[in-house]
Amino acid sequence: MRHCINCCIQLSPDDTHAQQVGCRGGPHHSRQECPVCKGENKIVFRVDGKQMNLLAVLEVRAEGNESWGGFLRFKKGKRCSLVFGLIIMTLVMASYILSGVHQELISSPFHYGAFPSNPGSTDGENLSDTKEPHHPPSVNNISYVKDYPSIKLIINSITTRIEFTTRQLPDREDLKKQELHMFSVIPGKFLPNCKSPCWYEAFAGRNTTDPYRTNSYALYSKRFRSTFDTLRKAFWGHLSHAHGKHFRLRCLPHFYIIGQPKCGTTDLYDRLRLHPEVKFSAIKEPHWWTRKRFGEASASTMWDNNAWTLFYDNSSDGEPPFLTQDFIHAFQPDAKLIVMLRDPVERLYSDYLYFASSNKSADDFHEKVTEALQLFENCMLDYSLRACVYNNTLNNAMPVRLQVGLYAVYLLDWLTVFDKEQFLILRLEDHASNVKFTMHRVFQFLSLGPLTEKQEALLTKSPASNARRPEDRNLGPMWPVTQRILQDFYGPFNARLAQVLADEAFLWKKT
Repeated sequence: MRHCINCCIQLSPDDTHAQQVGCRGGPHHSRQECPVCKGENKIVFRVDGKQMNLLAVLEVRAEGNESWGGFLRFKKGKRCSLVFGLIIMTLVMASYILSGVHQELISSPFHYGAFPSNPGSTDGENLSDTKEPHHPPSVNNISYVKDYPSIKLIINSITTRIEFTTRQLPDREDLKKQELHMFSVIPGKFLPNCKSPCWYEAFAGRNTTDPYRTNSYALYSKRFRSTFDTLRKAFWGHLSHAHGKHFRLRCLPHFYIIGQPKCGTTDLYDRLRLHPEVKFSAIKEPHWWTRKRFGEASASTMWDNNAWTLFYDNSSDGEPPFLTQDFIHAFQPDAKLIVMLRDPVERLYSDYLYFASSNKSADDFHEKVTEALQLFENCMLDYSLRACVYNNTLNNAMPVRLQVGLYAVYLLDWLTVFDKEQFLILRLEDHASNVKFTMHRVFQFLSLGPLTEKQEALLTKSPASNARRPEDRNLGPMWPVTQRILQDFYGPFNARLAQVLADEAFLWKKT
């Protein structure tokens, strides 16, 4: 099909048509294809019965008086279509122009002289060596800084309601009623001459029986499938045999690394594994006491009691009547507990970078922190501090895990059950600056023997575990205004922690 090279009007079969408005070729048209539409049938309008390209409509022109005359000859509907098309294109062009002007108006740099920045590092990495790439300030920071007074009011509202109360401990009989199965499978006495609390359990299965057929990790976790394949192969070789029966050695841990997440627990775990006297569970974090009742270096043990509303009677004004430490103490009153902590401000940002799946940025983090503070304040208006910290509904709604950094709340609840001498409380900042010193403190606390020079060298020279991913490093630090907001929020809790531990290092004051 041919088109008029002058006006993009489709020609009739005899290659001629009447003179059209704006057609500069007259009744005799070139037989060439139009260089604009190239014969493609992308027709939007029809003019006087002829198909017409949208571009042609916008380029239709007439000499002298023919312009308005031709326009007035259009039918009313066709005139409306033409005007509508022109309006749409004008609006589109205007939006591009205005957006460009907007960018020109707001893209000026903004500096924060009042808020010192301290880029965060991650679990196990050397804080003094951490270098974050330079990132220009976000346009949104202007509004963030302006919003600081209103956010400060939220923090002040929370602070005025902080009250560290002593919880009432449940007795052993109440614990038994709540966890009948646990008390039926774990004996009251353990084997003598064992550091860990161990006992023998009769195994009634045959050598064709899968001993892990009811294990949640073996059933549902692809990640640990190979681990359980290895355990199955070695299982029968580890059984003891007496009086025609098979016995399985079961043990609870001698010590627990109970917290906190993103505070270097993975690095501590990996270095402890290098000591020949230490044997860990097949899985670092089985989350048994907190989620599956299993045993260990789960960083959730210290803080995670979120499931209590699903199992226990909610008759204590929103506070859980039983906590994880109550059950551990029932079986292991002499357990040793290791806690690794970190500046809660930096912990929260590291936690966000590690667990957020998409759209990670300093802007997004700031907005999530603001939302979390509002949610926490709403809870504090109606409930106690402990009730809000252990509130399952609130914690699930939190866009960032703000509550995990409230170390004083969790530690005080643990200290109501265990003696202070049973804890070794470390700081990631100290561990990162002097790994050897930290590990010697741990070995001494656990009464472990000395290492050979080769073992010592391997222990201290091993690279940090679970360090921040390169793509997360490239995002840079949080915004200084976000950092200041979180310092204000965590300040009262850090002060209480430093008081309990008699160590001002846990204030995490910037010098």
